Amino acid sequence: MRIPATFIAALSLFALTAGGAAAQEKSLLVQSTTSTANSGLYDYLLPIFEKKTGIKVNIVAVGTGQAIKNASNCDGDVLLVHARPAEEKFVAEGFGIERRDVMYNDFIIVGPAGDPAGVSGMKDVEAALAKIAAANAPFVSRGDDSGTDKKEKALWKAADVDVKSASGSWYRESGSGMGATLNTAVGMGAYTLSDRATWLSFANKGDFDIVVEGDDDLFNQYGVIRVDPAHCPSVKQAEGAAFMDWLLSPEGQAAIAGFTVGGKQLFFPNARP
Repeated sequence: MRIPATFIAALSLFALTAGGAAAQEKSLLVQSTTSTANSGLYDYLLPIFEKKTGIKVNIVAVGTGQAIKNASNCDGDVLLVHARPAEEKFVAEGFGIERRDVMYNDFIIVGPAGDPAGVSGMKDVEAALAKIAAANAPFVSRGDDSGTDKKEKALWKAADVDVKSASGSWYRESGSGMGATLNTAVGMGAYTLSDRATWLSFANKGDFDIVVEGDDDLFNQYGVIRVDPAHCPSVKQAEGAAFMDWLLSPEGQAAIAGFTVGGKQLFFPNARP
């Protein structure tokens, strides 16, 4: 059957138009900590940003250490994590520019209803960890160099507990993200440190509850950084700047504050002018 020339021309025009639209589609890649993804924050925020700007945001959710490593290797345009010393080092070494506070929440220790170490209700996190260690009560660490893992290791150090020597006995390392680590802890009847957002979004709580909270040392700050184009020439500067500017703007900060699970706010915006 002979295909009309007009039909072929129409197909060619459609292909060119579609190809042009695809080429013009704007996007960026964010290397992010798992807590912001596991909590559902991005599912809430990104459609708002994409509708406003037409920029599609792709998220790689890994531990903070891996996210920083990925961004250092030019695999990403923006970094959003929660380990300030590592973030400042990332900038100081020339991988990122303009680190800014974006939001915060806190860490908590969760544990089984039986509370074998007797720490439920404590406000002093270092004292609580010392009691867990003294009781040889099972504790599951992420052990993945994430922001949560870095915080946990710092807290053990402050409590003067050598968890390295206890590894494999009462102290176990999952090498996994927060959700998987919580599942492991619940399965073992073990304590663990979690960011509050992931805990509130976590469905498999069993008889577990928050046992330690409220210490200033459990503060959890998130920072956002643009990858430096001087180090990574392929970085999408305009798209990355647009996303960062929106997160820090009154509109973006209000959107962060508006994200709730079960009526509870999970992140608290604190960008400074």
